[in-house]
Amino acid sequence: MSDLQKRGRGQAAAAERPAMREALVAAAFRLFGERGFEQTTVDDIVTLAGVGRRSFFRHFPSKEDVVFPDHEGGLAAMTAYLADADDAGDPVEQVCDATRLVLRTYAANPAFSVQRYRLTRQVPGLRAYELSVVWRYERALADHLRARFAVRSDGALRADVIAAAVVAAHNHALRTWLRSGGEGDVEEAVDSALGYAAKTFGDGPGPAQAPVREEEVVVVVARRGTPMWRVVQGVESALEA
Repeated sequence: MSDLQKRGRGQAAAAERPAMREALVAAAFRLFGERGFEQTTVDDIVTLAGVGRRSFFRHFPSKEDVVFPDHEGGLAAMTAYLADADDAGDPVEQVCDATRLVLRTYAANPAFSVQRYRLTRQVPGLRAYELSVVWRYERALADHLRARFAVRSDGALRADVIAAAVVAAHNHALRTWLRSGGEGDVEEAVDSALGYAAKTFGDGPGPAQAPVREEEVVVVVARRGTPMWRVVQGVESALEA
């Protein structure tokens, strides 16, 4: 086989992968809607999609993963964005922008996003799976913020609080949109929610430090036999002056 033929086959296989992945997702959600998630098997999905079991597991480690086909890509995009973020930029704005990358996967296909949201509300196991994915997003944001706030005495606490607040703001707006059936401008709603988080937690100077007082020498004159408590009182009064 010539190099040209090998290259042509490689390109064809690369083009086929997204199509097969999409076919598996479409088949899965059709069956979930008709039979329910628990009643649908991987064999059912591959039969409807017209592929083999090996093809399914090349794309998805489990049946749960087919419900969230875009989450791994979203996490990878977010992590790469934060890794390339400017060290001089506002870290809170950076993590807000990173969550917008995830939002685009929802906004790109509203019908699918709404369908998945409704499915996860019906299946407790999927809800737990989704929460584990959200936690990974939050940890990615917190790791970035911890690195940026490393010089602050409250850096780790601040990073975790801001990461949780940004994820909560993003998810509040996103889930409101999903509950509405995908009506309205979700990007505008998320921008407003993230703006609230950025305004509330925007980066500022570190915690105020107590001023360092120059060394002072205090001389207190007291009669012999003066009670010690009165001597101490005199020293305190001098220091407060």
